[in-house]
Amino acid sequence: MAQPELPLKGNYSPDNYKIYFKDTGLLIGSLDEEAQEDIRLNKNFNTYKGAIYENVVAEMLDKQNLPLYFYKNEKGTIEIDFLLRDKQSLIPIEVKATDGATPSLNKLIKDNQYKDIQYGIKLGYKNIGFNGLFYTFPYFLTFLLKKFVANKN
Repeated sequence: MAQPELPLKGNYSPDNYKIYFKDTGLLIGSLDEEAQEDIRLNKNFNTYKGAIYENVVAEMLDKQNLPLYFYKNEKGTIEIDFLLRDKQSLIPIEVKATDGATPSLNKLIKDNQYKDIQYGIKLGYKNIGFNGLFYTFPYFLTFLLKKFVANKN
């Protein structure tokens, strides 16, 4: 996306894209044999889990017929994995492989420059929650995001 603002299609930048596998098993199958063995043995998983979790989420969003948009500013200081919209706002979604902070998500929600963003969603190894800025959901509930966003308002 050129800018994180509505309309999504109007701000789509065809020169700025990510590629995901339609099936996460194919992603893992495309890795070399040593990497596949590491994953099977749960060894060095931290090296791979960010890409794997992001691909799993992309796969679930795609299966809900949701378009896959992401945003990264020119400086590389803000990066959001996915963007959805509800009836009134743009919703940044961050996929976290660890329990780390979400500086990009926080900045987009708090900064008045991004007027279309009212709240965000963080997907991770967490329980359901809301901290006043963003909702937290475990990864496996990604399949319900379309319904959640539609019924939010």
